[in-house]
Amino acid sequence: MAEKPKRPLSAYMIWLNDHREQIKKENPGIKVTEIAKRGGELWRALKDKSEWDQKAAEAKDRYTKLIKEFEANGGSKEAATGRKRTKGAKKPAVKKSKKKAESEDEDASEDESD
Repeated sequence: MAEKPKRPLSAYMIWLNDHREQIKKENPGIKVTEIAKRGGELWRALKDKSEWDQKAAEAKDRYTKLIKEFEANGGSKEAATGRKRTKGAKKPAVKKSKKKAESEDEDASEDESD
């Protein structure tokens, strides 16, 4: 069975992927996190985002079509619509280290002997 199609990129992510190299050239040695930060600043300052919004809408249309094909070919509808993320299993109580437990036992026995 084919894998579930990945969700489409947002207008911002499409724009960032297109401009990442330009940002790197303008800021040599820039860190990955700084590229994203600078990209966010440039995106917010961008006046006309219609080109990127249109590309995102096209990507969403392609995704919708792929999801319908996925479901028609036996893909799980639940998997296609996305499930709510649940928190992981509860973490077990933290066990005291052997040394710490012994230390506490000694403290208790000292209190009793007083």
